[in-house]
Amino acid sequence: MRESDFEFIRGLVYERSRINLTVDKRELVSARLGKRLRATNLPSITDYCRMLQSPGAEAELENLIDAISTNHTFFFRENAHFDFLRQTIVPEMKARAAKEHWPRLRVWSAACSSGEEPYSIAITLAETLSDWPWHVEATDISHRVLEKAAAGIYNAETVEKLSRERLLTHFQRGFGPYEGSYRVKNELRGHVSFRHLNLLEGEPPFHEPFQVIFCRNVMIYFDRPTQEELVQKLGRLLVPGGYLLVGHSESLTAVPHALETIRPATYRRPPARTP
Repeated sequence: MRESDFEFIRGLVYERSRINLTVDKRELVSARLGKRLRATNLPSITDYCRMLQSPGAEAELENLIDAISTNHTFFFRENAHFDFLRQTIVPEMKARAAKEHWPRLRVWSAACSSGEEPYSIAITLAETLSDWPWHVEATDISHRVLEKAAAGIYNAETVEKLSRERLLTHFQRGFGPYEGSYRVKNELRGHVSFRHLNLLEGEPPFHEPFQVIFCRNVMIYFDRPTQEELVQKLGRLLVPGGYLLVGHSESLTAVPHALETIRPATYRRPPARTP
């Protein structure tokens, strides 16, 4: 991969997604672009870069972002967050609901990948809330993973660590051509909405704030100014006293923000002052 090609891809990806491809990611980028070369029948990355600059390359630009994006996830990843959601956040928000006039609990999975995170949130809420409506908004920059997430179909290896009770309650086992697969039941899927969203492109299209936002293992791919912009945007979308959960490998220590630190990887918009 030529230096000029890497710099072109690096700049294009940053412009489109704000993902910061540092020099040490050069080999990774080269490997992932290999899949796009095979898909487009192009002989070299240089030819691929030329194609990306040609008219009508919009669809391939989306494929490029899909190829570069990391979508590693699994059900109940970093489980401490789901315990905190169940044990602390839900009781606190439920107690505030009547006073704050909240018709339902709203949670946003801001980089939902192939759906394991928002469905893990939904399972937690289904097991915790029986007398207060709730909904999960799930967004991602990748059209490809969103299609998988909306379908809610996973192979046996993906769900193998879930308890038998959860599998029976929330999943349907596949038969015939779907043997070896499990699908999230309609009842649970009905609580989750999926939509395409670039987190750094304008204001998210939500008309109501959220009590909880999961934005985990995303900011590690952004530079400091982008991290600051994103955190400020997420903070504005939280109700006073609402929670932002980030990945355990992430920290906002060096990022200017107005949130309170509650515990590692857990932040809160300051509650409204009472007169």
